[in-house]
Amino acid sequence: MEPKKTDVPYGTLDLLVLRTLQSVGPMHGFGIARRIEQVSEALVRLNQGSIYPALLRLQQKGWIATEWGTSENGRRAKFYSLTRKGQKQLRIAVEEWERATALVTRFLEN
Repeated sequence: MEPKKTDVPYGTLDLLVLRTLQSVGPMHGFGIARRIEQVSEALVRLNQGSIYPALLRLQQKGWIATEWGTSENGRRAKFYSLTRKGQKQLRIAVEEWERATALVTRFLEN
């Protein structure tokens, strides 16, 4: 049976992208999307309509940088990397996520 797609709360995609770039290093958009799907064991599925607007938003905030390069299949592709500002934002996002999940856990355990 195929895993059910999971809807993630708004802003979570930013965290997933930033964490992916932190752990793997510079990647092109398609690679980032596939890596997130792989790590989530296909619970999160990303298409061009979700990953590329997120990457543009993160770039505009200064959290990621872009550079043109060549993909594994020899095509020209834009590669994304985490900036210092993005590293700082990732730390903040992880702390916020941990606080939020701790809150929900308290309610689920009562």
